[in-house]
Amino acid sequence: MFSLSMTVQPQVTVPLSHLINVLHSLKSSVGSSSSSSTTCKTRKPKESVSHPELHSTEPVYNLRELGLADLGAQQLNELVNSVLPCLSRQEAPFPFSVSSQSPWSTSHLSTHSFFCNKHGFSGAFCRQYPSPLQTVCTELPVWVQSRGFKTLRTKSRRVPSAFERPVETESFTPSFMKGFLTRDKGFEVESLDSMLKNKNIPDGQQDSFKRGFAEGFLKAQALTQRTQDSLRRTRLILLVLLLIGLYGISKLPFISGLDTAVDPVHMKNVTFEHVKGVEEAKNELQEVVEFLKNPQKFTVLGGKLPKGVLLVGPPGTGKTLLARAVAGEADVPFYYASGSEFDEMFVGVGASRIRNLFREAKANAPCVIFIDELDSVGGKRIESPMHPYSRQTINQLLAEMDGFKPNEGVIIIGATNFPEALDNALIRPGRFDTQVTVPKPDVKGRTEILNWYLKKIKMDPEIEANIIARGTVGFSGADLENLVNQAALKAAVDGKDMVSMKELEFAKDKILMGPERRSVEIDKRNKMITAFHESGHAIVAYYTKDAMPINKATIMPRGPSLGHVSMLPENDRWSETRSQLLAQMDVSMGGRVAEEIIFGNENITTGASSDFDSATKIAKLMVTRFGMCEKLGVMTYTDMTQQSPETQSAVEHEVRTLLKESYERARALLKSHAKEHKNLADALLMYETLDAKEIKLVVEGKPLEAR
Repeated sequence: MFSLSMTVQPQVTVPLSHLINVLHSLKSSVGSSSSSSTTCKTRKPKESVSHPELHSTEPVYNLRELGLADLGAQQLNELVNSVLPCLSRQEAPFPFSVSSQSPWSTSHLSTHSFFCNKHGFSGAFCRQYPSPLQTVCTELPVWVQSRGFKTLRTKSRRVPSAFERPVETESFTPSFMKGFLTRDKGFEVESLDSMLKNKNIPDGQQDSFKRGFAEGFLKAQALTQRTQDSLRRTRLILLVLLLIGLYGISKLPFISGLDTAVDPVHMKNVTFEHVKGVEEAKNELQEVVEFLKNPQKFTVLGGKLPKGVLLVGPPGTGKTLLARAVAGEADVPFYYASGSEFDEMFVGVGASRIRNLFREAKANAPCVIFIDELDSVGGKRIESPMHPYSRQTINQLLAEMDGFKPNEGVIIIGATNFPEALDNALIRPGRFDTQVTVPKPDVKGRTEILNWYLKKIKMDPEIEANIIARGTVGFSGADLENLVNQAALKAAVDGKDMVSMKELEFAKDKILMGPERRSVEIDKRNKMITAFHESGHAIVAYYTKDAMPINKATIMPRGPSLGHVSMLPENDRWSETRSQLLAQMDVSMGGRVAEEIIFGNENITTGASSDFDSATKIAKLMVTRFGMCEKLGVMTYTDMTQQSPETQSAVEHEVRTLLKESYERARALLKSHAKEHKNLADALLMYETLDAKEIKLVVEGKPLEAR
């Protein structure tokens, strides 16, 4: 920028090139114009025709815009004479008539500054001697831009005019910027008429061409619309999924903190009448019901309500049903929770759920909290690198049951199959005060359970539940329910109107021995060996004094076995005598003895392996645990690996002696009843399955009823 300060005008700052152009115009017109004209028109030199490369169209500037409106003609003339060179038109036709005598000369070199090279006085002309303008500029407090620049030698460059906008060549534009610079530039669109002319399409086909062009445009527009609609739908679906995901994450325990409120369940339809076969456990829990119904009856004497009841027993014995019956009898809210619900991967979630559960229970006291599978949350506290924060849950449970704050009116009932795995602090008095054992039902309990479930199906009135109960030793309540259900399914498959004893027996055998394998093809010889093998077990059991009564004998393959003889005890055996154990060993030996007697020692089979396992187990228990060996006395041997070699040898000798004696007794019995043995084997080959009554008829030599 050029700064010029004068007394006639305050400081005016204008571009130097603008000022020079105005002064040139004023120089030529100042003599003829006496008034203070404020307009200077564009100068058009005549020599522009002969010198086209020097032609420059200069814009018109107003003196008011340059801040020179207040100057008079004389002042303006003085300014022009002092700034511009004192050359007349006669001396040199400025600036287009260039001669050797002219003070102006042509320069083809770049000047020392970019500004002077770009905005020269008139294109490529420069002065050979300092002008008054340069002298004035040196005296004025202004800065003149001065910088060097590089040019491309391989390309000729045109010096731009004074007011021409510099055009950036391709070489000065980085390649990575070209896309940004040309992104907004539109492409030249060819019109349809020009396309018809360029393609030389005949006049008769132009309408078809236009129609096809329009149809293609419409199809493309429809495709674009469908694409946009699909994108909008996709965005909408993604937005909905994102919102759902955010909502789900907000419900996570580590974000939301506590879980939602626990809703109690009212067990009005479950009472002690629905619980069968566990009379002792019902009597124990009856006291808890009295506590819940009438707590003043016990607190008036200074007693305290129990904190917790622990139900211990094998699976399927009715522990959960007992807890529901307690809540139903007392008609109080029932809160159910599983021990695994408190075990989470997030720290503190288990403890927060414990607090939440007990807070809800205290607000609705009196009530019952039932925690199933208590061992998963109340196990012994150990240092575990896998679960470093597992103690927090059980510590919170211990504090809630018997901590600083009382929880009067809240009874906690826990159920577990492994009481030995519970923490000692959990089963001490003050927390789980009462421990109730829920064992598997005896024969009386099994009969009650069977009658309860048989009432729910259509059954034959002649069904004897006690017979089924006698043959289901070790069955839990859940097993008996499954037995009745299997019998009902069998009757439905066979197309019967009701469940009979036959379906119950079928279901019992299926549970004990596995399903029938009627598709197995057994040759005649193997079937005969199986018949004599099973009849040997039955004959020894029938004629041995302390053996259990026979229930059924069959040569129908079930599970892994080709045949089976089931025994039916008259009553549950809580303990067994030595004679009963020896009778069980004799019955187990009867199958192998029968094969040896009938088919010879060379034709015995591997079918007696399971029989020998059970016989050997009984013999070892008699010697090492039951003290039923005269030579070794009443001493028990729990771990034989810790005994001396002499003791191990003595135990092995006594076990072998018991097994050998049992084998000889079974041999003698079968030889003395060879006829009965053969008749029973033939009956099994004919009928495949015989019950206790039919076995008795065959052994006594009576004919069987036609089936």
